[in-house]
Amino acid sequence: MFISLYLQTAVYILCYMSIIFILAIILKNNSIVDIAWGFGFIIISLNGIINNNPSIEILLINSLVWLWGLRLSLHILLRNLGKSEDFRYNNWRKTWKNFYLRSFLQIFMLQGIIMLVIAMPIIKINTIETFKIGFIQVFGIILFITGFLFESIADYQLLKFKKDKENIGKIIKTGLWKYSRHPNYFGETILWWGFALIAINGSESLFVLLSPILITLLLIFVSGIPMLEKKYKENEEFKKYAETTPVFIPNFYLMLKDFISVK
Repeated sequence: MFISLYLQTAVYILCYMSIIFILAIILKNNSIVDIAWGFGFIIISLNGIINNNPSIEILLINSLVWLWGLRLSLHILLRNLGKSEDFRYNNWRKTWKNFYLRSFLQIFMLQGIIMLVIAMPIIKINTIETFKIGFIQVFGIILFITGFLFESIADYQLLKFKKDKENIGKIIKTGLWKYSRHPNYFGETILWWGFALIAINGSESLFVLLSPILITLLLIFVSGIPMLEKKYKENEEFKKYAETTPVFIPNFYLMLKDFISVK
């Protein structure tokens, strides 16, 4: 059942990303693919539910995906309103030959394929007939909520910081950004590890760990942290910030110390 649902989902997502590609051409802005990212997982979740007879437990687990996907897409939508195309896509627009073909394949189709790998735990959960919540699932839910809060709070703090005109050209070093240079990416990674643990239902479902492994590798080594670190590498304020602040895993010791001192 997993294979058939997975293949069906793959068709829907590749069609979905093709539609987003057409919209990007019309708007002349490939940044909309980032807005489409969270909504894509909601589509995957809903497709799984429609093809199953979900229990209350499975519906509740799926609601975590809806909450995460909706928040992320709305956050990126609000962040991008009135702004030009993101610097990454704009650089590719200027340098790529056969721009539209490469955009279709290397941005939209590639993200669709990555989405299908990361969504494996969602699809797996929606094929389970009797979903049992054990210790691993409880731990997974705790990890998911922790990651979701990290990502949401960090995104909100950064958005609020950038809205203040006095902070133009400055680097955020407050809130969760005091303990990690990329707390939002840390949260994103943790929540997917949590969701994968929720989906594990015996040794035959260990393949869902490919999801958090992929998102972790992408954010740390490919498209997340490396691009932003490169963007700010010549910024003197960022250099000083980087000397004292971990790149990814937050300084929990300092966080606890600050929390105790506040108390």
